[in-house]
Amino acid sequence: MKESNKTVEKMWRDYLKSTGEDIKNTEKKYSSWGFGQDPDELLELVIKGEKTATASLHYWYEVEEEELPKVGELSIVMDSNYIAKCIIETRKVDIIPFCNVSKEFAFKEGEGDKSLEYWRRVHINFFDDELKEVGKKFIENMLVVCEEFKVVYK
Repeated sequence: MKESNKTVEKMWRDYLKSTGEDIKNTEKKYSSWGFGQDPDELLELVIKGEKTATASLHYWYEVEEEELPKVGELSIVMDSNYIAKCIIETRKVDIIPFCNVSKEFAFKEGEGDKSLEYWRRVHINFFDDELKEVGKKFIENMLVVCEEFKVVYK
């Protein structure tokens, strides 16, 4: 078993214990992942409470046939070394065109100066780079999955 799996499993056991649940009897489930670009920097913002939202292209959920995030879901967030660092709970999910993302959401992303202008600039570059890998070009009316979350364990 890889060390990263051990850290994820340990964090999950510790979290359940902190809530009074037993791993054998819980119905709770989780996913584990890390932020794609600058994972350690973004994770640090989450742990500090400055980042309470994230955005991804809806396109990838369709292409990869992945389920969209749901309110109440738990995720164990890992650093760049795949070490579990915190657990977040999804609080809100909206699917909206990129061009309609609000300044409030950009602020909740917690990156840079927290402005909508900064958010758009950084995300246009990020999404464009992602899409270039599959021969596509980013356009501003593409749908974005805007997920808000809260740290429930660290």
